Amino acid sequence: MLRVADIELHVIEELLGRYRLQLVVEEDRAEITGSFWGDSEAGIVGTTVFVRRDTPIHSLLHEAGHVVCMTTERRDSLDRNAGGDDLEEAAVCYLQVILADEIDGVGRQRLMLDMDSWGYSFRLGSTRAWFEQDAEDAREFLNNHGLLDDAGLPTFNLRQ
Repeated sequence: MLRVADIELHVIEELLGRYRLQLVVEEDRAEITGSFWGDSEAGIVGTTVFVRRDTPIHSLLHEAGHVVCMTTERRDSLDRNAGGDDLEEAAVCYLQVILADEIDGVGRQRLMLDMDSWGYSFRLGSTRAWFEQDAEDAREFLNNHGLLDDAGLPTFNLRQ
């Protein structure tokens, strides 16, 4: 499983910065601020993503995806629990796969394997099968909110 320590921090900071999000790396073994799941899982408060060096990259991208996909009103009061509905959750998962391609050494194929290893569950049995065959609603959500362009690439806009 790829972790924050496996990627140069400036690469992650630059990616999040394109969304005007901040990254805070907390001390090893510290409780991660804003983490819904606890342990090494990323946390979110407002437009800040909190991680430790042992935080999985898929967790960092997932929580960042929540910040990107939620409304401004929810983002303004965000502290730990992203909320949202099932469609938004699917869009977050789709976006995290797309964003993995923006990080050298990660890419969508590796991220999908890590998502499966962590325990994400999809109707078709794997992240890849879902992404390739069952994610039209997630893509549509991202397109409708201006979060993906016509080529399926991130626009680096936040949902308004």
